[in-house]
Amino acid sequence: MKFISKILSVFLMIPALLGLYVNDAKDTEEAYREKTAQVAFENTIESAIPQTELYSIINNHFKSPLPEGKTKKKAIVIGYDGCRADALTFTEDSYSGVNKMLSSGASLNYVYCGGVNYPEVNTQDTSTAPGWCSVLTGVWADKTGITGNGITKSLEYKTLMTSLTEDKVIDSANFVTIWDGHFENDNSTYKDEKAYCEEKGLDVRFNLCSTNTIAANTAIKDIEQADCSDFIFAIYEGTDGAGHAFGFSTNNPIYKAGYKVNDVLAYKTITAIEERETYETEDWLIIITSDHGGFGTDHGGPSIQERMVFLIINK
Repeated sequence: MKFISKILSVFLMIPALLGLYVNDAKDTEEAYREKTAQVAFENTIESAIPQTELYSIINNHFKSPLPEGKTKKKAIVIGYDGCRADALTFTEDSYSGVNKMLSSGASLNYVYCGGVNYPEVNTQDTSTAPGWCSVLTGVWADKTGITGNGITKSLEYKTLMTSLTEDKVIDSANFVTIWDGHFENDNSTYKDEKAYCEEKGLDVRFNLCSTNTIAANTAIKDIEQADCSDFIFAIYEGTDGAGHAFGFSTNNPIYKAGYKVNDVLAYKTITAIEERETYETEDWLIIITSDHGGFGTDHGGPSIQERMVFLIINK
């Protein structure tokens, strides 16, 4: 099995070695707009929702009254790291988290990252740490200080995972990722917040996994428990990994494969939620979103391909 994996790894490197897909001359703003127009967004690029708004959506969900017949609030954010809005054209009918939600009546909207909407010049990097930090704190980098990766956030603006648990709005939270830049290295974003949760004895778990599959299995294992975490924040990195290695273009079949990884894992995750014995009496908020897009083999900049992402939400 390991031998097969090594052969596959070498095979997947061939496009990069040949310089394919990395600099896609066809990946223009015009082409980007044409592709996103094929997807049934409920708003426009010009009226895109700020990424920070997700904080209020999640916070309001937990603090609003329970609907009739429901006894417990739950929420999950499934992050497609590095997933452009036009990547949703890759969505297939089967084993797709996106299709599963949209076919069940979920809404789909454009979301902008980078501090301000396109075409204004972004005020924070369109990168992982600033993107997810804006989602989890509800404010931009001018307040958190997370202008790019490799910066540790202060405790002035705590994430929803910590604040909701500390305020006893929820009992527990679980952050699942494969990137050590979130909380496991010296300059990680939530290093101090993780230490704070441990010191205060808060039931906020920070799970660093070695692969996307293990990350999904970790989230699913939690979901399968009768007393699963009230708030789960699970990030899958298929699109980001493929984009950095081979290019973030939707003309790139390897980027499409990375999207499929995320989408299948999201499908499995959502299915696990729906299979809970107590699902019918639980009030679940389910979100699929992204932290940033990409252009060429990178992100962080001002292009529409890097700035425009999406929000899929079941309520």
